Amino acid sequence: MVVVGGITRLTNSGLSMVDWHLIVGAIPPTSDVEWQTTFEGYQNSPEFKELNSDYSLEDFKSIFWWEFIHRLLGRILGVVFLIPFVFFLVKGWLTKKLTLQLLLVFGLGAFQAFLGWFMVKSGLANEPRVSHYRLAAHLFTAFITCMVIFWICLSLLKDVGEKSKLNSFGKLISWFIVIVLVQIVYGAFVAGMHAGAVHNTWPLMDGQLIADSVWAINPTYLNFLEGKSGIQFIHRTLGIIVLIIAGVIYYQGIKHSFLKEQIQAIRWVLIGVLFQVVLGIFTLLFHVPIVLGVLHQAGALVVLAASVYLMHTTIYPAIPKSQ
Repeated sequence: MVVVGGITRLTNSGLSMVDWHLIVGAIPPTSDVEWQTTFEGYQNSPEFKELNSDYSLEDFKSIFWWEFIHRLLGRILGVVFLIPFVFFLVKGWLTKKLTLQLLLVFGLGAFQAFLGWFMVKSGLANEPRVSHYRLAAHLFTAFITCMVIFWICLSLLKDVGEKSKLNSFGKLISWFIVIVLVQIVYGAFVAGMHAGAVHNTWPLMDGQLIADSVWAINPTYLNFLEGKSGIQFIHRTLGIIVLIIAGVIYYQGIKHSFLKEQIQAIRWVLIGVLFQVVLGIFTLLFHVPIVLGVLHQAGALVVLAASVYLMHTTIYPAIPKSQ
């Protein structure tokens, strides 16, 4: 779902479906007449009028299908979750704690669907572009949902001992996860503002450590929320900070950890971050090609999952399963 969402964004397909129907929209156009009617609806949108007025029906289909698949996957996820959940609940197979956890997952999924509609709506009114704030909220909620699901899965897949007190190493991991989440938000800002299309050099920004355009907007703070150069500068800087903290976690963890599972998680975090940094640099240098852009977004999810895994093994050390 995250990968298809990335493709939908990078192919500029997100505004191709101008109508939102929870049930009816699950079936795509099946005849020439239906396709023409759907295309006519798109022709009335700001995106067609200002950006894609030269699009033929075939051009429209190429962007329609990615948005359709993205929405269809959302519906499928809801059904795949809801039917077994109700069945298990009726059978009495869920503990009270697990029931509440799964209700949280369902709530996050529903909120994510709402944010998707809310995001697309911003690009169908006056300007043919979605709010990068709404895009960031949509992506952020998707990653939070993945974190919660993965945490629940880890608790179900292995027997754990008593909850350990959060020591200094655990607090370092907590801060690392927070910074990774902030970096993910700025990754969404970069995508939403097309900030990857400027300063396509590394390590300098077009020959400067900090490009002059980073400070182009007044008041200054808006450069880091709405300026392409400022947003890219924050994303670059946070990438280095994430790499440094991952290195500290690796050094501290390998030095003091005696649990095989925890050491494995520590290695995954460092490998994931190294891969993500290299991938981010190449994505920038090659002007954000779709394949690298999608891999970069998926890589962020891998880093976050590895961090959650490390936090779980730190708080809940595994114990041997009873036979």
